[in-house]
Amino acid sequence: MIFILSFVMLLPSAVCYVPVAKCIISDSRKINHKYYQSGDVIIAGISSQSYRFSNPLNFERHPASELFDDLIFVTQTYQHILAFVFAVKEINENIQMLNNVSLGFNIYNDYFTGSLTYLASLELLSTRDKFIPNYKCDVQGITVAVIGGPNSKACLFMATILSIYKIPQLGYGSSPLINDPSQQAFFQWMFPNRNQQYMGMLQLLLLFRWTWIGVIFIHDDNGLRFVQNELPKFSQGGVCFDFIEPLPTLYFKTGIHEMIESWVKTYQLIISSTANVVFLHGEIHTTIFLRMFPQISELENIPMKAGKVWIMTAQMEFTSVPFQQTWDLDILHGTLIFAIHSQDVVGFQNFLQRRNPNMETTDGFIKDFWKQAFLCSFSTSLEEEIVWNHCSGEEKLEALPRSVFDMRITSHSYSIYNAVYAVSHVLQSMTSLKFKYRTISEEGQKKLLKQQLWQFHHYLRKVSFNNSVGEIISFDENGNLEAGFDIINWVTFPNLSLHRVKVGRFDLRAPKGQVFSVNADSIKWPRKFSQAQPLSLCNDPCHKGHSKTKKEGKPFCCYNCLPCPRGKVSVQMDLEFCYQCPEDHYPSKTQDQCIPKEISFLSFHEPLGITLTIFALLFSSSTALVLTVFIQHKDTPIVKANNQDLSYILLVSLLLSFLCSLLFIGQPQMTTCLLRQTAFGIIFSVAVSCVVAKTLTVVLAFMATRPGSQMKSWVGKRLALFIVLSCSFIQTSLCTVWLVSSAPFPDLDMYSLPTEMVLECNEGSPVMFYCVLGFIGLLAMISFSVAFLGRNLPDSFNEAKFITLSMLLFCSVWISFVPAYQSTKGKYMVAVEIFSILASSAGLLVLIFSPKVYIILIRPELNNRQQLMQKNIIK
Repeated sequence: MIFILSFVMLLPSAVCYVPVAKCIISDSRKINHKYYQSGDVIIAGISSQSYRFSNPLNFERHPASELFDDLIFVTQTYQHILAFVFAVKEINENIQMLNNVSLGFNIYNDYFTGSLTYLASLELLSTRDKFIPNYKCDVQGITVAVIGGPNSKACLFMATILSIYKIPQLGYGSSPLINDPSQQAFFQWMFPNRNQQYMGMLQLLLLFRWTWIGVIFIHDDNGLRFVQNELPKFSQGGVCFDFIEPLPTLYFKTGIHEMIESWVKTYQLIISSTANVVFLHGEIHTTIFLRMFPQISELENIPMKAGKVWIMTAQMEFTSVPFQQTWDLDILHGTLIFAIHSQDVVGFQNFLQRRNPNMETTDGFIKDFWKQAFLCSFSTSLEEEIVWNHCSGEEKLEALPRSVFDMRITSHSYSIYNAVYAVSHVLQSMTSLKFKYRTISEEGQKKLLKQQLWQFHHYLRKVSFNNSVGEIISFDENGNLEAGFDIINWVTFPNLSLHRVKVGRFDLRAPKGQVFSVNADSIKWPRKFSQAQPLSLCNDPCHKGHSKTKKEGKPFCCYNCLPCPRGKVSVQMDLEFCYQCPEDHYPSKTQDQCIPKEISFLSFHEPLGITLTIFALLFSSSTALVLTVFIQHKDTPIVKANNQDLSYILLVSLLLSFLCSLLFIGQPQMTTCLLRQTAFGIIFSVAVSCVVAKTLTVVLAFMATRPGSQMKSWVGKRLALFIVLSCSFIQTSLCTVWLVSSAPFPDLDMYSLPTEMVLECNEGSPVMFYCVLGFIGLLAMISFSVAFLGRNLPDSFNEAKFITLSMLLFCSVWISFVPAYQSTKGKYMVAVEIFSILASSAGLLVLIFSPKVYIILIRPELNNRQQLMQKNIIK
């Protein structure tokens, strides 16, 4: 539809195209000049408001079907006309807008036909009622600006003619792809930058994790530009496409059956798709054909699978034709559509409620609308018989379902409303020039104003004003409207009512953090999903504990799920790869989370620590008792016969060995780490060296009793003391070198155990540790060897058998200690060493000293020199 603003007195006019769908008339040169109202400034328009249908789908004929056999009126777009008329009315009633100038308007219908759009554009350049292009002799037809839409082709055809004459044009609805810079220079968009809309739609898809969608588009310049330029950005954002298909070509008069076949194929493609979301890129009238899908399903006996979430662009709007008024709206329930931000205009609903076909004699569209909206008819003559359903004119628009006519202003109508005001504000700026030339004659003022009209486009590009609802209307440097988008949820009801619920907003001008907002809880989803947010994925998402792996030959949104490798986790759904937990965490059994590791050490408070502590104290107490017994009976023959001094040193060493094991229990500290291994090494060296000395003493004592033996000089305390001191000195030297070169220190072992961090004493130098341990083993082997060689000596002097058994036990314990120590981790490694210390020390205590304690305490009668000299005294 074209709305034209023009001055009666040779002043230019503003033109507004508002296609609203009217069928092709028989005379292709005739433009249906439907609406005219004179004024100082005239607004006229060319409108596509109707289609011509031939009942292509053989739907059941309504009794009033003769009303729309040829002329099918798109009732929703009638609001565009009324929004334009309402804006003009407001401006004329506002004495501060245009002083001494009133607006009138013409509205034309181009029937969605390019040739008639061209014809309408040329008529604007002709004298009224005389089609002579480029010849205009009347004072009312000079064009100022053109407002075009909502179909992109109407704006494109309009720009082809009007840009030659540098006539400013404003487009609303769907903006065309204008490649000619000379045409684009004179076009302003009542539409934000289209790229902003696609950015918002991508964010909407990612918000709901809809990464597997279908795309349907109209095969025109706009649709191809969308597919070529925008869909790759969707792919870069992580969205894949199950299908990308053009809408079948629409025919209104011929080729109906071919159209139906192609629509059936498209419908089958959509319902067979695994994608639950379909992106629909179309024009304002696309929903008319979308609503045909359920009928096609019924006619072609195709199972109906409702439940697709349709996402539509702001160029689209709900439209229908009269024979669809009784059709179910369920296919559109849950649709999400981007719409140019709009607000309710004060007084607009009252204006609509006052419309009456009997009163509005100058409205050339109202009767066509009335007949098709209310399915009634007007008598054309007094003699005509009473029609099937007579239009009284008293029907109320608010009684119509909102799917037929919405009383609330739509985004397209809001754009038209603002476009009229934009032109009016420019006219106001232009007419204000008259006050600068008060002394010039009226004829001179007219001539001067006409000369200034070339500036109209310059003023239009820079216009900025607050509309009646307080919103700022302005354009950016590219001629796009500076506005945001509302995200609208279409909610349908069985009574054929359709509600537009605003559920979100996308506006790049908003403060950071408020650019994109959606209230997901307010969205009504298609009934198939039972109000649960639908998923649209190529396959089920990978659960936690799994990672994605690509499916060969499939888009990147399609993948298989593999369990995470051992030791790795994925804590979110659909992770590309599993990752290692931090050092102080470990994977859960299901590998879906990292659990903090507990700090572990052998504590005095745990059962193992308590048990080892009890045994250490028990053995140390026993050793102390044995030492006490030996001291109390130091003058008895059995104590003296077993090298009294060595026995005391050995018992003290064993006592300290048992107590030394307590250094290994409890939280490691620097002091305990320094003393732990060195104290153990020195004390055990003293103990084992005492055993070596006792063994050599026994053997040498026996050899010294032989006649002529030279061994008497070696038997005595000096030899035993020398052995003990020299062995202890060597071990002490090794420990000193260890502490100086690489001393043990407290350390946190994060890797030995999967679920624990072991607080331990790092040995510093493993080589020195095994040197210390090896020296003790060397002494033990020497003692065992010597004792084994002397095991057959006479019993009266023989302590070698008990030393042999004790050394055999000692060596067995420490030989098995090495692999056990290497194979255990954490606090159990410490427990192994404590056990070895306790077991070897206990073996020495029990096997060497228990026979003597037995004689001293249990058989004191045997504790005399005579008895000791006898054989087999100890059984």
